[in-house]
Amino acid sequence: MRIRELQEFLGLRRSLAGLLSMCILVGMGEKMAERFLPIYLIALGAGPLAIGLLNGLDNLLSALYSLPGGLLSDRFGHKKALLMFNLLAMAGFAIVILIPRWEAVLAGAVFFLSWTAISLPATMSLVSTLLPKNKRTMGVSMHSLVRRIPMGLGPVLGGLFIDIWGRTSGVRLAFILAFVMAGLAIWIQQIFLPEDVPAKRESPDDSQKSPCLLMAQMGPALKNLLISDILIRFCEQIPYAFVVVWCMESIQHPVTASQFGFLTAIEMATAILIYIPVAYLADRSTKKPFVVATFVFFTLFPLILLWCHSFTSLVFAFVLRGLKEFGEPTRKALIMDLAPEGAKARMFGLYYMIRDVVVSVAAFGGAFLWMRNPATNLLAAFGFGVLGTLWFLWKGEDTGKVVAQTA
Repeated sequence: MRIRELQEFLGLRRSLAGLLSMCILVGMGEKMAERFLPIYLIALGAGPLAIGLLNGLDNLLSALYSLPGGLLSDRFGHKKALLMFNLLAMAGFAIVILIPRWEAVLAGAVFFLSWTAISLPATMSLVSTLLPKNKRTMGVSMHSLVRRIPMGLGPVLGGLFIDIWGRTSGVRLAFILAFVMAGLAIWIQQIFLPEDVPAKRESPDDSQKSPCLLMAQMGPALKNLLISDILIRFCEQIPYAFVVVWCMESIQHPVTASQFGFLTAIEMATAILIYIPVAYLADRSTKKPFVVATFVFFTLFPLILLWCHSFTSLVFAFVLRGLKEFGEPTRKALIMDLAPEGAKARMFGLYYMIRDVVVSVAAFGGAFLWMRNPATNLLAAFGFGVLGTLWFLWKGEDTGKVVAQTA
């Protein structure tokens, strides 16, 4: 009985457990190498512009893949759509494994960077379908929590690979393991995820055909959340790809690959520790204060990082970076609450498409700011964070307290 009560408290279902297992396997393989790709590019002879291109490509592809991910999920069902997305990731891993050139990394990224973005609408829609409204934040939080396990452990293993086999061979070996784990994830997915019925098309000109028609269904509250989110992601993405370069090459006392992996694990452990208690409180309260808190933590990280020049001080900075996840599941749940019924996956995909297309400009531009001066890069990021937080404080709305429902 206690186990069943715990499962109910955490919002767990058999199919959701299968989905979370898949996220661990694919995420573990991906994050073993992904966090070190800027260092790998430098080892292959690339410069700061290639690093900025990779980060901009990540954001742009995330944008372009989000809406198709929602459409494919609504059209073919969650299970078939996630199978296609996993195969795309494996194709990207294979390209990087077989061709040790920085150009091949960018080509492979077109495929393996797609997994998170293209699968997220299907994942959020599945959580929304499986769980009652008063458990959605908990369900999203469990997904976010489980995703942080590979995001924390993956870089630790990847750092060990690099310290043992070097920056080029170590990263390629990490991608080989990523390919194997993605294949195992497909097998688990086929066993645990139920066959679902694709969403019915309402009419020949249904909004799933046109982002413009779907955009018309986006209410003012969701639009204001989107604007503030864009500004906050400028804060995050301007320095994102260069954080590892800052830690391993720019500061007065550079850290090793293993130490950077450990810093990432600290960040993810911090996030994991706060997910469930925050989700419990958010499902019984209004969501806006939690989103404001996470925007504040996003804003502070680049400013604090600027003054960190040793492993010890970086530990504090990465704890702060982990706290930025304080209201992230709440923000995702707020998107699903504000999205219209019958088009939640598509609206979620459209939201991320718009956000990440705009934010890709920041990711590309971060390289030029870094070439001018790393401090300029970090201070510009801080400025955008302040703007995003203030906008949400002024314009952000809430969905009110949630009344408990039965499953």
